Amino acid sequence: MIRIRELYYRYEDGTEALQNVNIDMDRGKIVGVIGANGSGKSTLFLNIMGILKPTKGSIEYKDRPIEYTKRYLREYRKNVNIVFQNPEQQIFYSNVYDDIAFSLRNIGIDEKHVREKVMWALEQVDCLDLIDKPVHFLSYGQKKRIAIAGVLVMDSKVLLMDEPTSGLDPHMTKEIKDIILKISKDKNILISSHDMDLIYEICDYIYILNKGSVICQGEPQDVFLDGELLEQANLVKPWLVKIYENLHTPLFKDEEEFNSFSGKGII
Repeated sequence: MIRIRELYYRYEDGTEALQNVNIDMDRGKIVGVIGANGSGKSTLFLNIMGILKPTKGSIEYKDRPIEYTKRYLREYRKNVNIVFQNPEQQIFYSNVYDDIAFSLRNIGIDEKHVREKVMWALEQVDCLDLIDKPVHFLSYGQKKRIAIAGVLVMDSKVLLMDEPTSGLDPHMTKEIKDIILKISKDKNILISSHDMDLIYEICDYIYILNKGSVICQGEPQDVFLDGELLEQANLVKPWLVKIYENLHTPLFKDEEEFNSFSGKGII
């Protein structure tokens, strides 16, 4: 649905943030973009959203380059939306219901349908019990989920997720992971994260960015076996890959597969 073709982006100070980046989101329902800090991930997401305009190359949506008029971008962002790393960037109202309802009210949806959509979005992130709660009483993890609900309510076709599990404890990380897997049934997701275990387990296809360029792409099971490449990109191997290499087990895709295997007493 989204293709990035020969994308370059140069900041005003001359920094080459992206160089000849090619990415195809049709490679899977969940596509990952990984890289160390400064590799260009955030700049890439801002280009996809049309917040930044490429120096060269194009972002294509439904096989057509996106346009940079207000009218086009307004419609485009109804279908392509982003969940930022910091939920404070997306939560503006004093209570949960009004915050999620804002975008719908802004485009003139009647209040009956607003409530239906808000309740549906909260259900997707398991936060219906927070519908009337003041935002300043929410935990950081709850704010993360409310930020996701605030995007889901628009029923976008493509969702960009920038570090969705950063700053979360293991329990909340698992909850966000389950939410991503659930919503990926109806949406295409492009996810950026420093959590290599998350990327390995949920992504169908991944791209590695290093100093603004894609240095590798492929299925996670293949990419994460290349130790030299990961070292070059300052990345680490997921724990399941380490187990495969050190204990000579099968290469499990997720923790459920691993537990099923170890439960048989083979490990």
